[in-house]
Amino acid sequence: MHKLTRWLIIVLGIMVLLFDPIQSVAQDSIKSLNLEQAYQMARANYPLIKQKDLVAKSAFLTIENINTAYLPQLSVNGQASYQSDVTSIKIPIPNFSMTPLSKDQYKFWGELNQLIYDGGIIKNQKELQERSSLVDDQKLEVELYKLKERINQLYLGVLLLDGQFVQAKLASENIQIGLKTVNAQLANGTVFKSAALVLDAQLLQNDQRIVELKSNKKALLQVLSLFLHQPISETVELKKPVVADLFDVTIARPEMKLYAYQDSFWHIQNQMIAAKSNPKLSLFAQGGYGRPGLNMLNNDFALFGIGGVRLNWSLSNLYTHKREQQVVELNQKMNEVQKDVFVFNTNAQLSQQLEEIKKLQELSNIDQKIIEVRTNITAASKAQLQNGVINSNDYLREINSEDQTRNNFILHQIQLLQAKINYQTIKGNQ
Repeated sequence: MHKLTRWLIIVLGIMVLLFDPIQSVAQDSIKSLNLEQAYQMARANYPLIKQKDLVAKSAFLTIENINTAYLPQLSVNGQASYQSDVTSIKIPIPNFSMTPLSKDQYKFWGELNQLIYDGGIIKNQKELQERSSLVDDQKLEVELYKLKERINQLYLGVLLLDGQFVQAKLASENIQIGLKTVNAQLANGTVFKSAALVLDAQLLQNDQRIVELKSNKKALLQVLSLFLHQPISETVELKKPVVADLFDVTIARPEMKLYAYQDSFWHIQNQMIAAKSNPKLSLFAQGGYGRPGLNMLNNDFALFGIGGVRLNWSLSNLYTHKREQQVVELNQKMNEVQKDVFVFNTNAQLSQQLEEIKKLQELSNIDQKIIEVRTNITAASKAQLQNGVINSNDYLREINSEDQTRNNFILHQIQLLQAKINYQTIKGNQ
């Protein structure tokens, strides 16, 4: 019994590994990643991507249905009627008599139609469906593009925490250098124990800061992992993005394609309106059985057949033709207005981001100068602490000042990188 239980557990374990995609890739967590890879993986695994395939299949099936209009169209009809009167000849004709037609009449027939010319309706219907499919697909592209903003925030958030973690370790090293000096002085009896305790307390606070940074990074990586649908190692190397020059201000967002596709959709719609007013030509053939047949003087059931060419020209479309075209023109104008509003708002965002980039660049430049000064001050304070010129509180104040300056620089650098990436995201890729 126990042996059977063990085998069941083994089998269930294998099934879990085979059918649970998350578990099956648990050993293959991401060790290195760049921003472009993150974009691609997030896009490939976002649930909305499945809808693109559905849009394409729907368009294909619809166009296939439209193409059937070129095939021969067969219809089967039946009719039974009773009429109050029938055609009769009242003029007496010598040696001739005609059986009056029955008032109950029957007819069963089939008709075959073959389209020759439809005025361009089928061609425009297919193009209209293709444009409609492009519009629907591009709307999905617009939604998928919004993923970039989320990935940017998560990716750069992790980079910021990495930079702050390195700085926290550096601050701990500086504190430990001071603590080593103070402990030596304490052993010689030249300082009070409180001098070492001050540095001990600050070192513990810095340890808390490191724990918090690690926890925050783990949380961000877990969210990023959900978007990428793949585990990410806690020691993953996120490569810092290299942003190209920002001189090009051409907007290449997916929305621009969407407005172009929508405009072409209305253009085809206008052609469709014109096509509906064109004459249509087809071949037809009828064959059936009924009473009377084609010979109206014969009251017996008989087979019949007829074939020919049929012209159909509906002039009623001319009543609404002009107004329908006006509706299409209004829709085209509304689409153009929406495009202009989008371009205006996008240019405003780009202008704002450029100013943000300039500001952060200046702040980073000043940060570097301050760091240089603060590094020299910290180096001097180490020597002063060793010589007993300053106490541990003074030394700690200088370390914290340098630490704050370096953290400001790290923050401004990541903010600058984010502003540049935001600029590229707002502008769109060529």
